[in-house]
Amino acid sequence: MRIVIAEDAAVVREGLVQLLRDRGLDIAAAVGDAEALLVAVEEHRPDVVVADIRMPPTHRDEGLRAALTLRKRYPDLGVLLFSQYVETRYANWLAATGMSGFGYLLKERVVDVGDFVDALHRVASGGTALDPEVVSKLLTAQHTARGLAELTAREHQVLALMAQGHTNAGIAEGLGISQRVVEKHTASIFTKLGLPRTEAGHRRVLAVLRYLQGES
Repeated sequence: MRIVIAEDAAVVREGLVQLLRDRGLDIAAAVGDAEALLVAVEEHRPDVVVADIRMPPTHRDEGLRAALTLRKRYPDLGVLLFSQYVETRYANWLAATGMSGFGYLLKERVVDVGDFVDALHRVASGGTALDPEVVSKLLTAQHTARGLAELTAREHQVLALMAQGHTNAGIAEGLGISQRVVEKHTASIFTKLGLPRTEAGHRRVLAVLRYLQGES
């Protein structure tokens, strides 16, 4: 199995190289930024790429965008993302290209060398390797998205104004409807988002949080 590694932290990068070579794996290249990753894959044509999501110059999503580019160029290339944090939006972007040959692990899992190497083999052979915490967050995000999708156009407007901090009276004035109608829309929003019957202000906060998660 031929591997290309992309990790901007030199200590982590060299540690990965040594760790995997000790297990008999072929590390074709180890680079520190997304542009170098694209070049290395073109040159070495690896079976799988291990890439950090956040790399220079902005340390936001360069690794992910490079991975998306590679998936388009080389559909059979395995891609194993790893990150210090669970970033469901990024995972969803890459998973949307197809779950075959896709993995997403937290960096802390690299400590378990056996599991990490097993994940590499699965991804390289067209399988999937997802961190349990990533799976949990993805399922939560999908549940939130489904709840928001059930809202009517008017309910979306009510929730958006709620997120801006408006009271029911302010929402009613902004939409040109009565407070009674706003209360009905609000109750429907709580039901569709599956929010428990508890103190009203707390439910509003939870609804706003769901809305912001869906917008992120």
